[in-house]
Amino acid sequence: MNRNDIIKSALNFTESSEYNFISEKIALSPSAAGMKIFDPPIFGFGDPDDGLFALLKNPSAIGEHFLLPREWMPETKSVISFFLPFTDPVKKGNRKDMSWPSEEWLHGRIEGQEFINRLAIHLQTLIADAGCSSLIPTLDTRFRSFTGDQKTGLNFTSNWSERHAAFVCGLGTFGLSKGLITEKGTAGRFGSILTELDLPKDIRKYNELYEYCSMCGACIRNCPVNAISMERGKEHSICSAFQEVTAEKFKPRYGCGKCQVGVPCENRIPVKQTPEKI
Repeated sequence: MNRNDIIKSALNFTESSEYNFISEKIALSPSAAGMKIFDPPIFGFGDPDDGLFALLKNPSAIGEHFLLPREWMPETKSVISFFLPFTDPVKKGNRKDMSWPSEEWLHGRIEGQEFINRLAIHLQTLIADAGCSSLIPTLDTRFRSFTGDQKTGLNFTSNWSERHAAFVCGLGTFGLSKGLITEKGTAGRFGSILTELDLPKDIRKYNELYEYCSMCGACIRNCPVNAISMERGKEHSICSAFQEVTAEKFKPRYGCGKCQVGVPCENRIPVKQTPEKI
């Protein structure tokens, strides 16, 4: 099995799977029924021993709780990262009202993640049929760890980051909003799988963490709760608090995504320009 086999199978699955479409049964409105969630994915193949993974254990990056590829699975030889761009209906829907997530975006966030899980399992099965092992970090029991104490109460964190893995695997660089900007933009979702398959690795086309970001400030203006600034980037605590509000308002769904739509990096790597005054 080679890289092309994996990519081709993922493309076919994305185009044909019923789970990449919103069924009439679960659609939030008749207009959402039949909507396709994702366009074809793009892939990055990384080295589990890449020094950038080790750097993610630094407190200034993710932290010591981040598990390295070989800590997840000792026999890992390749890290497969993929980005699924949202379709135009999902992105256009979320540009209509910049205060609350659209029904299209809510489906993309929740049903979209369910599809990503199914795609990862599909690839895991494909690899298993080739006689090799693999592991999906986000579906592993170790994905979340307890970090709370008696004073703060329950608090959980993730031991893997899809965006950071994608950065290491060459898919793109971060933007001011902390989203990852790929050649297909930032509006979409990431997935990854670790495997003992020894596949050719991609060479990163960038050197800096924010190399693809034009620092135009569009995401700052789009944020409904002012969680992003030119000086600090995105403050996750403010963003998370708003996500909790949307979770209550749109239960059992939640989301926002305003920093990913109506911006120069929505669909592509933006052209560098002089930042506007905020």
